[in-house]
Amino acid sequence: MTRVAILGVGKLGEALLSGLLRAGRSPQDLVVTARRPERAESLTEKYGVEVIGNSSAAKVADVLLLTVKPQDMGSLLAELRGTVPSDRLVVTMAAGITTATIEAALEPGTPVVRVMSNTPVLVDEAMSAMSAGSHAGEAHLALTEELLRPVGKTIRVPESQQDAVTALSGSGPAYFFYLVEAMTDAGILLGLPRQVAHDLIVQTALGAALMMRDSGEHPVKLREAVTSPAGTTINAIRVMEDHGVRAAMLSALEAARDRSQQLATGG
Repeated sequence: MTRVAILGVGKLGEALLSGLLRAGRSPQDLVVTARRPERAESLTEKYGVEVIGNSSAAKVADVLLLTVKPQDMGSLLAELRGTVPSDRLVVTMAAGITTATIEAALEPGTPVVRVMSNTPVLVDEAMSAMSAGSHAGEAHLALTEELLRPVGKTIRVPESQQDAVTALSGSGPAYFFYLVEAMTDAGILLGLPRQVAHDLIVQTALGAALMMRDSGEHPVKLREAVTSPAGTTINAIRVMEDHGVRAAMLSALEAARDRSQQLATGG
């Protein structure tokens, strides 16, 4: 069994750890690292995994999952420099950090795979997009898919598309939460209790998502099926178009893409 180290276990790292254990991996096949001693103690108590230092993890694990925030990647790479054998697979999950950046800090020839996942990893419904670095091949991508499959779906994209992926699906859950928040406020304005409005919207969102996933229909056709002539829906859509909701979404995702590119340069 491949031994996996999760470096810098925050929310994402813990979600991956939990998912790997639920998928049948033994705690003995996993090691983790944490910055604070109390965090390390909590992880060991909760999951039964060994918590060690980053350099030690690099020596004992076959795969290193780098789950630190982009702003912390520089210090992590400085700690790993010279300690990661070139036959290790390194998977970076930090927004904006390129495989070239990781490769430059490691031994020549080290395979690196870049992954952008999102917070539904917490409920095993993540969308994880992966890209191979200069030295990563089919076997490395397949192993990365195997590790991530327990917590959601995976897709392969060229690394040049990763900043767009970050804007669309990496940050994507926040857009839906923002929309639900606004619709809940609208429900209250229309006279519904907050909890009733929330329950109506969450179930509607879930049902709509499943229809898009399972029907194979284009979202335009699904929307048209709800939009009767001179009905309530078309009046609502007209107002959204008048307020430039579609244009705002385009601009918002461009801004997220641009920020992802800035993170690559330490901005």
